[in-house]
Amino acid sequence: MLDQDNTASDAASGTEAAARAGVDAHEGASPPFDESLVEEVSALIDNAKTYAEAEVAFQKTRAALTGANVGAALGFVIVALILLHIAIIALAVGFVIALAPLVTIWGAIAIVVGVLLAGTGGLIWAAVNRGKQIAEMFASKDNDKVAEDAEEAQ
Repeated sequence: MLDQDNTASDAASGTEAAARAGVDAHEGASPPFDESLVEEVSALIDNAKTYAEAEVAFQKTRAALTGANVGAALGFVIVALILLHIAIIALAVGFVIALAPLVTIWGAIAIVVGVLLAGTGGLIWAAVNRGKQIAEMFASKDNDKVAEDAEEAQ
């Protein structure tokens, strides 16, 4: 019986010594298998799949709703532009009627059409200048040198 107590105390002191030395007392033994960890990981994977499916469904719904709203907005813009066009025509007709007693009907038409064409020309000129500015912003100095070198070589 004394031998059993000595063996037990030797085993306990060996475990304490190993713990103090930083060595695992179960170095050769495999760790116990925890099934709850596997269940947690499995649940996590299932939750991730569910989340991904829900996210895809949400994005599809959002895209469909956005598409419908873009279509409606585009329709409103088209109708607004049509109404604006009609208003400009009415304004031009009003100017012709207002100027007719002063410079005859043909003179009034010439003045209104001339002013409208001058305004159109000014807007086109401004658009072309803006287009040139945009082109200059994206033009590379190296591309210009290559083009100049090619012209000089010819």
